[in-house]
Amino acid sequence: MLGTQPVMAQQRITVGDAWRQVYQQLPNFPKENNYTSKEGGKIAENNTLVGRIIQYHFYVKGRAPNYRFDWKLTLADYLGANEVIYDTSYPGHELLKKNPLDGDKAAIAKLSRGQRDTLVQTLVNVFSPKS
Repeated sequence: MLGTQPVMAQQRITVGDAWRQVYQQLPNFPKENNYTSKEGGKIAENNTLVGRIIQYHFYVKGRAPNYRFDWKLTLADYLGANEVIYDTSYPGHELLKKNPLDGDKAAIAKLSRGQRDTLVQTLVNVFSPKS
């Protein structure tokens, strides 16, 4: 029980801002944040690819944040090799004028295997308790 408490506490604190930590560690990772907000019509700069991946992983699929395999399953969804991602439940569809799903899938598909592995490890590190 003690092993899961730090992760759960960290999730409450960082799930909304975890994408920032990922981009701090991977500054050249694609942001895909050029979509226009439905409200106000401005570019939603804080609605990023990594943020949407995290939201999809947690809130749509309910997958664990600290296991590489679960993150790999999520990326496999984006690559069309695992489960179907439905555009009506995809993060951002309700906030942005254009659903970012197709662009996000294309961005993930452009990454090399090494880049995807680096993303997976970075996400695991962000959501793992510090020793």
